[in-house]
Amino acid sequence: MSTSNKSIDLRLQISYRQILKIALPISAAILVPQINFITNNIFLGRLGEMELGAAGITGVLYLIFAGIGFGLNNGLQALIARRAGEGRIGEIGKIFKQGVRVALAIAMLGILLTYFVVPVILQHTLRSQELYQMCIHFLRIRIWGLPFLYMYQMRNALLVGTNQSRYLIAGTVTETVSNIFFDYALIYGHFGFPELGFNGAAIASIIAEFLGMFVVFLVIHWKGFHRSFELNKHFGFDKNVSKLILVQSSPLAVQQAISIMSWEFFYILIEHHGQRDLAVSNTMRNIFGFFGVFTWAFAATSNTLISNIIGQGLKDKVIAAINMIVRLSTGISILICLSLNLFAHSIFSIYGQSEGFIEAAIPVLRVVSTALILMSFSVVWLNAVTGTGNTIVNLGIEFISIILYCSYAYLVLEKLRMPIAWGWAAEWLYWLTMFLLSNFYIRSGRWKKKEI
Repeated sequence: MSTSNKSIDLRLQISYRQILKIALPISAAILVPQINFITNNIFLGRLGEMELGAAGITGVLYLIFAGIGFGLNNGLQALIARRAGEGRIGEIGKIFKQGVRVALAIAMLGILLTYFVVPVILQHTLRSQELYQMCIHFLRIRIWGLPFLYMYQMRNALLVGTNQSRYLIAGTVTETVSNIFFDYALIYGHFGFPELGFNGAAIASIIAEFLGMFVVFLVIHWKGFHRSFELNKHFGFDKNVSKLILVQSSPLAVQQAISIMSWEFFYILIEHHGQRDLAVSNTMRNIFGFFGVFTWAFAATSNTLISNIIGQGLKDKVIAAINMIVRLSTGISILICLSLNLFAHSIFSIYGQSEGFIEAAIPVLRVVSTALILMSFSVVWLNAVTGTGNTIVNLGIEFISIILYCSYAYLVLEKLRMPIAWGWAAEWLYWLTMFLLSNFYIRSGRWKKKEI
């Protein structure tokens, strides 16, 4: 370890101020993909209900691959935070470099799957041939943004894991502004750009992801983090470190993938109810994602803080730290729920749809807004499990929750053909199951013997 590394203290404190210091910049960073999705859908919604519905299917499919990267990000973040808590600063750069190698390899696999496997799946699940063609053409463009997104996520893991989350905002602002600009320019053909319609949103998102990644890269070098954490070393393949990353991250990547796959399954069930119900559900995904950013920020904070304090040897403080994060997360979600229900009509009007569309969407919003409250404490507990390092338990909790979620959705939407608001109530079952299992595991104390 270099002399400069020895003077760096990355141990975190257990306080509301520390929690907010980590969480608020993360919430801004998580907001990026949600703003991109919502921007795409606002612009595409003005092209028609079919485009808005197609955006829902393609958006969730891309989220499957993005979720795998998010799982890698969480695993890498927990490892970096643990080394920070232990004071082993010199190993952070080695873990980061190997994490990038793993992420890029998975991104290439994701591109191949999109070209050769995804079309087969959609062809056998979607009933509209026109919708199928629209989705495939879009995805074969959109997927080329995946390597840039993964690099962006890995660099976020470095910044959050080392308590530098405030520097995430530069990449966030760049990606958001560029996505809005290029969406408007390429979908409608403004500022001298060609009018590409639905596929213009795919190209706009790729450009935005590249620019976001590039700016975060510049910030890391501008602030000298590449020297502090020895990022210019460890270029060669390290079997042991790569194995450690895969052991920690692969269950989280699989967890994220099956979670979002279940959402895609849900959307396919919704598509069987008709074009309007699919478009309504797409706006729900936007709302769920956009207003859930604070919850996911507190979840990421839970991962980092718990891993860091365990690295400090403060295992007896873990549950107290989780409860502090839960209070903040749930309090904000209650305010969001109330606001969504009070201003429901105004929120839906931005999509440029008919009054009939808004009337169909409001009952679903009632269900989704209450699900946000359940999510606010459930994901904090689940990410605390991630922070303990036992990611196999995370996968088990997710698997059980998903089985119940999909079974309920299939029964209600496909067999009983009930209104989609009842289908969205599957979220209640999902989050409550996740909370009960995560809470039980943490309180059992079985994680205390886990070393990473």
